[in-house]
Amino acid sequence: MKVVISGGGTGGHIYPALAVARGIKNRLPDTDILYVGTREGLENKIVPAAGFDFTTIDISGLNRSSILKASASLAKFPKSIFQSWSIIKQFQPDMVLGTGGYVSFPVVSAGTLFPGCRTFIHEQNAFPGIANRNLAKKVDCTMINFPEAARHLKAKNIKVTGLPVRQEIMEVDKGQAMSKLGLEGNTFTLLAFGGSKGAASINRAMFQLLQGYPINDIQIIWLTGDDAYEDIVKQMGDTTASPNKVMIKPFMNNIEDALAAADLAICRAGASTLSELAILGLPAILVPYPYAAESHQEKNARALIEKKAAEMVIDEFLDGDTLYKKLEELRKNKNGLQKMSLNMKKEARPDALNKILDIILK
Repeated sequence: MKVVISGGGTGGHIYPALAVARGIKNRLPDTDILYVGTREGLENKIVPAAGFDFTTIDISGLNRSSILKASASLAKFPKSIFQSWSIIKQFQPDMVLGTGGYVSFPVVSAGTLFPGCRTFIHEQNAFPGIANRNLAKKVDCTMINFPEAARHLKAKNIKVTGLPVRQEIMEVDKGQAMSKLGLEGNTFTLLAFGGSKGAASINRAMFQLLQGYPINDIQIIWLTGDDAYEDIVKQMGDTTASPNKVMIKPFMNNIEDALAAADLAICRAGASTLSELAILGLPAILVPYPYAAESHQEKNARALIEKKAAEMVIDEFLDGDTLYKKLEELRKNKNGLQKMSLNMKKEARPDALNKILDIILK
């Protein structure tokens, strides 16, 4: 069997695609898999390092900041369709899967035109992007993470599968994680993070919180992102003199330990992050990325707020005072926080990968 997989731009599209690719190889070792991405996206480094054949097309996301930039993005579209068709025609796949990102649209579109090829897409967000809203009408099956996404799609076939989560998240142990990180098991733990590059609003609010508010009996894991780390450490000075135990790092390769150790997170609302929180039942103060296409992170967050699984602060309104009040309100209400944790856990779909594999390999 031959399979083409496409998804790119961010890790949130790439890592689920790789999880599916590995799952296919585990079930059917002789399968040939070709990953189609772009030269500019993270997939250009991540996918070859994961050991999969990789090729690229020339396409960029729709830049909505001006008509001129949007026109330049659209001008690449016909070429990307032609390139995708050439790849599909030469590789002759039995199946094409798109996991999101602008690169997947022309690739999956070309797959729908190839005789005998089955096509699938996976939509991660509560509100589908424009590409997947169009593809859903054409592909054999649309798989979704949030059930709420179904009402925005006109599709031949929709299946709620959830989003594949890394095995490390599935297997992490809270007690062992606390020990690894040198944390006290009976102390409330806050995890603050904004992804590999960090989040300026979360970093600013955390700095204000630690510099200006009397937080006691709490330990903090603060992942600043690479760009902001050195400046924050200089400005913070000696955190060891604080009554709070504060661990500041640019990032963690073993972030699963931080997630398992935490009692509460403050973070963005990307689909992959939310799926990981759900697996661990970790309640969160969500700060949606304000520039996400069609405000999809805010819609993800609101889907969880409706289920009383999370709280939300809009990015521009986040500061130290707001964070302090939210943090104190939640950590002093143990029953409320426990209910949030249980509600978050209800959103977990630990069998997401197997569901996806069952559908596409049927």
